[in-house]
This record gives sequence, C-alpha cells and structure tokens, in this order.
Amino acid sequence: MSNIVTKRVLLTFSASISGKPIVSELVRKFDLDINIYRASITPNEEGHMAIDVTGDEQKVAEGLAYVESFDVNVSRTMNSLMWNEDRCVSCGNCLSHCPTAALHIESPAVRQVKFNGEKCIACMSCVRNCPFGACSSLF
Repeated sequence: MSNIVTKRVLLTFSASISGKPIVSELVRKFDLDINIYRASITPNEEGHMAIDVTGDEQKVAEGLAYVESFDVNVSRTMNSLMWNEDRCVSCGNCLSHCPTAALHIESPAVRQVKFNGEKCIACMSCVRNCPFGACSSLF
C-alpha cells in the first residue's frame, strides 16, 4: 500500500541549472505531481521555485534527492514568503487576503496574528496588503 504525501519545498538553483528540465524529470522519472506556486529567474539566471511535490512518499524522497544531486538547494522548512513577527502589529489587514489562512488569529482573546508556513501558497497577497512590511518575499 502506498502512502501519498505532499511536500512543500523551495528550490534554489544556480545559472548552470536554470535551463535544465528538472521539474519535468520529477514527473516522468518519479511519477510525481508538481504544483508550482511561484518561480523566478534573476538577471544572473539564478532561480527560485516554490512548489508542492505530491506522490508516493518514497518516490517523493527519491525525487527530491535526485534534484539535490544537481546542486539544487531543496529547503523543506522554508517558504518563499517571510513573515517578520517583530514588525507585525496584529492589525489583521492580512487576514482577509490570505486564501489559506496561513496568517490567522490563534486565540480570539489575544487577537495576535500568527503565521503557519505549511499552509502558505506564496500568493503574495499579504505582501501587497501589509501596511507595516511584516510580510516580504525571498524573490
């Protein structure tokens, strides 16, 4: 019996890798579903890509190891969105703009905004709507 999982990862790669079809290889070689949330190539052709990788747990692990073999940094804990808790004043302006409730109020009594990176899809709505700059993007 297979165990289907989804892993949200941030890929960071050098200019020498940016032209290679690594994502399509994950689909073909490892039978994985890839959902690209955000991707960017810098003028120096270095890149960042925030993706969800879904498939059999072992194939996901093998696929991510395959990507790392190309000197691609695979961050399993970091998202392309950065939330600075110190800058956040919990005004709540971001809450109605966050489609996944990654930014949320944990306790109605305290009314403090919290961030759950596992839920974030890097839509950047919070970046555009935070008047205090608590939300920013790595790329």
